Amino acid sequence: MSSKTDKRAKEILRLLLNHGKTSVEELTELFATSPASVRRDLVRLEERGLVHRTHGGAMLAGQAVYEPFRFDASFRVREDRFASEKRRIAVAASELVQENETVGFTAGTTTTEVARRLRQRAGLHIITNAVNIGMELSSSNGLDTTLTGGCMRWPGAFSLIGPTAIESLNVVVMDRVFIGVCGVDPDRGATTIEADEAAVFRAMARRARQVIVVADSSKVGMISPAVICPAADIDLLITDDGISEDAVKSFTDAGVRVVSV
Repeated sequence: MSSKTDKRAKEILRLLLNHGKTSVEELTELFATSPASVRRDLVRLEERGLVHRTHGGAMLAGQAVYEPFRFDASFRVREDRFASEKRRIAVAASELVQENETVGFTAGTTTTEVARRLRQRAGLHIITNAVNIGMELSSSNGLDTTLTGGCMRWPGAFSLIGPTAIESLNVVVMDRVFIGVCGVDPDRGATTIEADEAAVFRAMARRARQVIVVADSSKVGMISPAVICPAADIDLLITDDGISEDAVKSFTDAGVRVVSV
C-alpha cells in the first residue's frame, strides 16, 4: 500500500470515528479522487475488520456487529443522542487501556462506544453486565469477555442486574472500570435511575483499581435517584468540551480528575 493510500485510509477511519458512517460520494469529494479508489480503500479496511461496507458507503465495524439489537428503538434513540461527543469520549477512554488488563464496562450507550474501540485489541479480559457489549466483543478473537449473569428487567437497557450479577463480581479484580451514568455531580457523585442497576455498577466500582466515569456534558450536574458512588470514589471523569470551567473546578476540588475532549 502506498503512503498516499495509507494516509487516505487513516483519514477515512478518523472521519468514521467522528461521524460513524460515510458515503463513497462524500469521500470522493473530500479526497479529490475517483470512486473506484475510494471503494478499494474501503475493501482493504473491511478486510482488516475495521469497517463494514454498506450500499454506497461504509460504517464502523462495531456498529455492524451491533445490528441484531437495532430492533430496540429506545436504545437507538439514546445512542444517537450526543453521538459525536460520545465517540470522542470513547476514543480518549479506550486509549487508557493497556495490554493484558482486566477491564470492566457497565451497561450504557457511552460505555458501549468505548468497548467498540477495543474490538481490534488483544490480550484483554473484559467483564461487563451489558449483554450488547458482550455480543459485540464476542466476534473478537483477541478478547476474553465475561458476562456477569443476572436478569434483564428493562427494555432497551441490556443491563444484567440482581444477586447473581453482584455475586459474580465478588471474585474478580479489575484494573479499571468504565461506568456509564444518568448524572454525575461533584456533591452527589455518580447516579443512575434504577437502584438495582446502581447496586451492580457500585459492585463493579468496588472491584476496580481505577474508576472512570464516561459521560457527555449534558449529564454533568444532573442527579438521578440511585447513587452509584460518591465523587470521592471517582478517579477520572471523561466528558466533552461542553463542560463548564466552574464544573471542572468543582470536580477537581472533589478529587476527580477531568478530561474534556
